[in-house]
Amino acid sequence: MANASSKLLLLVQHLFKRGIGLEKPKLEHLEGTTTVGLACRDGVVFATDTRATMGYLVASKQARKVFKITETIGATTAGGVADTQSLVDTLRAEAGYYLMHEGAPMSVRASARLAANILHAYDLFPYIANLLVGGADASGSKLFFVDLDGTLTEETMVATGSGSPVAYGVLETEFKEGIGIEEALPIAIKAVRTAIKRDIATGNEIMVAAITKKGYRELSPEEIKKLA
Repeated sequence: MANASSKLLLLVQHLFKRGIGLEKPKLEHLEGTTTVGLACRDGVVFATDTRATMGYLVASKQARKVFKITETIGATTAGGVADTQSLVDTLRAEAGYYLMHEGAPMSVRASARLAANILHAYDLFPYIANLLVGGADASGSKLFFVDLDGTLTEETMVATGSGSPVAYGVLETEFKEGIGIEEALPIAIKAVRTAIKRDIATGNEIMVAAITKKGYRELSPEEIKKLA
């Protein structure tokens, strides 16, 4: 009887003999949504839409894609709903364990690295998820993009999802490094709103979060309307 490692090797060999690649199925599950992250001098801004799709079906009009990880760290998600929710739960739990064990909050970089390590460990049978992890700590405002294969990059401006090409058109024109959160909020909202107009998988409402050393705060719908 073959052991677990041998069975796994045989499965991979069988997939490649049949011409079944591993990249295409990953990308097929990342077709819908728009998330935006901006690193500012005094914190990080996240903005997302709230539409969840299953092919041509709008499965939900109120899907949450921005999450609080700790008091000073947040994340946005794109991909499979179950996979992204599981990752967020894991990041929250590990941050809590770290705080209890070390007596100090986890840094933004450590939280992003943890997410990247988890995704890389499951690269063969991956989580269908892209994350933006950002916040403010002793080293300043930090924003990271975590790809579904575990790739980790630090960014000052980033968009993910099917609407990201449209969102980048706004971000590249209007975002400048070193601006404050108050200046960045309307830019992030405009980027997502523009994607909603041109990308059918992005839609419904906009959610926005601002994260500083003082804490994590989500804007109300009324506040978002005033900034739009």
